[in-house]
Amino acid sequence: MHRIDVIITGRVQGVWFRKYTQNKARELGLTGWVRNETNGTVSLIAEGDDEPLTKLTKWLQRGSPGAKVNTVNVNWEEAQETLKTFEIIR
Repeated sequence: MHRIDVIITGRVQGVWFRKYTQNKARELGLTGWVRNETNGTVSLIAEGDDEPLTKLTKWLQRGSPGAKVNTVNVNWEEAQETLKTFEIIR
């Protein structure tokens, strides 16, 4: 089990990015959260097995249909296993 700490830049707010990300993470069986940041980026934490985490990071390169992703900065860490679901933080 690992954790990824991710920052996504581009046109990623106001395009349902968080909701699509939540749906994808839940589909992959991951736990964590996603939120909009005041600087226009989106950040997320996700935990799970390596394969689903890798699939999520690849999906984040495209994001939601209205998104235009510029960069996806991923930091891999050991899982803390304290997260129970995958939620949108407002």
